[in-house]
Amino acid sequence: MAEAEVSMSRIGKLPIPIPDKVQVTVEGQVVKVKGPLGELYREIRDEIEVKLVDKQVVCTPLGESKLHRSLHGLSRTLINNMVIGVTEGYAKILVIIGVGYSAELKGSGLMLRLGYSHPIWMAPPPEIKFELLQPSQWNEAGVEKQGENQTVAIRVTGIDKALLGQVAARVRKIRPPEPYKGKGIRYNKEYVRRKAGKAAK
Repeated sequence: MAEAEVSMSRIGKLPIPIPDKVQVTVEGQVVKVKGPLGELYREIRDEIEVKLVDKQVVCTPLGESKLHRSLHGLSRTLINNMVIGVTEGYAKILVIIGVGYSAELKGSGLMLRLGYSHPIWMAPPPEIKFELLQPSQWNEAGVEKQGENQTVAIRVTGIDKALLGQVAARVRKIRPPEPYKGKGIRYNKEYVRRKAGKAAK
C-alpha cells in the first residue's frame, strides 16, 4: 500500500467528536451538520458508511480496494471540515500589491481597480463574506507586509472550506502576481518567485 493510502486510511479510522452546540444527522449517504455559524450538508460516496456512535461520527469503508481506502480518509476529512466550519469558520487573506491598485466594498461585493481600463466587480456567493482589513488591523490579523506598494488586505470568510478556497482563487485569478515587480493579488504569506527584468540594450 502506498504511503499516501496508509495515511488516508489512518485518518479515516479516527472518529470525529461532535461538539455540544453541533447537530449531525445522517440520512442515507447525506450528512448534515448544523452549528452556531450555519448548516452544511454533503453526500458521501456509497463506498463509505457513516454512523453516529456515542456523540461521534464514524466512517467505515465497505470494501478493501484502493478506492475504498482513499475515500475512507477523504470522507472523514470532509465531514470534519464541516464540523469545524459550523463552529469556528474558515478564513483566507489576500493582499493586493501595486501602485494605484485598490479595492472597495460595495454591498456584499468587491469593486477592484487593478490597472485595467475598467474596475472589476466581484460578487460572492451568499455563504461567503468579504472584509477589507485596514493597515492598523494587519498585525492582529496576521497579515504579512510583502512590499512597499501593498495597498489592500482582503479577508474572505465562510463555513464551507472548499467553497471559500474556490472564491479566494477566483479573486486571485483576476490579477495574479506578475514575476517581475510582484504586482497583483496573492495569498497572505505567499512566496512569488521573482524574475530579473530584461536589461536595456
